[in-house]
Amino acid sequence: MSRNGKKVIGFLIGRERDLPEAVMDLVNTTCDDVTAEMVKIGGTFLADPVPYDVIIDRMSHEIPYYRMYVKFAALHGCDVINDPFVWSNDSKFFAAALLEKMGFRTPRTMVLPNKEVAADTVPDSYRNLVYPMDWQAIVDYIGSPAIFKDVRSGGRRFAHRVNSVDDLIQRYDESGTRTMILQQVIESDVQYHCLVIGRAKSLLMPYSLGTSRYIDSVSLDAATLQRMADATHKIAHIYGYDINMSEFAIQNGDIYLINATNPSPIVDRELMRPSQFEWIAQEVANLAIMRARDPVPLRLPVDLS
Repeated sequence: MSRNGKKVIGFLIGRERDLPEAVMDLVNTTCDDVTAEMVKIGGTFLADPVPYDVIIDRMSHEIPYYRMYVKFAALHGCDVINDPFVWSNDSKFFAAALLEKMGFRTPRTMVLPNKEVAADTVPDSYRNLVYPMDWQAIVDYIGSPAIFKDVRSGGRRFAHRVNSVDDLIQRYDESGTRTMILQQVIESDVQYHCLVIGRAKSLLMPYSLGTSRYIDSVSLDAATLQRMADATHKIAHIYGYDINMSEFAIQNGDIYLINATNPSPIVDRELMRPSQFEWIAQEVANLAIMRARDPVPLRLPVDLS
């Protein structure tokens, strides 16, 4: 994996630029024994070597081939951040169910049958499915307004606020093959997003829904802030995520964990305060360098011993 005597960190990314460029610059200007670059792949043979000691995965939740590759890389000893085997099985609905079982306060949530499926099916394929759905009962239970969003963890895809049965049916008809959840809206002007890196360090960032940006001020007492940080660390350890963001809202003095796992949160200079962005970039760089020098084997889904 090493190249010219240096360990190699690869970034697997989409259109984001700020975080990858900042982390790669930090690695390449401060390390003599580690180098960082964008991952370059174009079809993978079983006999292909994996040229990366570490891959920071920011895009495999969107591109299925990328997910196949990072699993292949992990099998061959590459330290992938985050664990692709865990991430593949993560979902917003399972996380909500898990958190509720653990005693966290979560929004009312429902997972819906797919509007369409990619596989060829016949009417008998749906004999287990109750039809038609009672849309009014669904809205009555979740409440209005509600958030209709993709169940997969990572990023923010196909999320819409719905205010009525008609809104919900319209968005459902547009959802295609996606698996969707409907979730209660916890009304709050400010949310609190807690990012954990390396399962050890965390940064709590207030997020203004009015400006759609992170802000500096925190108007909460120390005990409440510590409860949110502790919950986020616990979630990262349960899942084994090295990078994860948990999102909280506060309503009538109660803390709601509205989104437990986001292994690929948006990190850019426009969204964040300079101090927040610089802290994240430095900690991601530190984590990647540490893992390149001292890799941690992933928990493979099979025992190869």
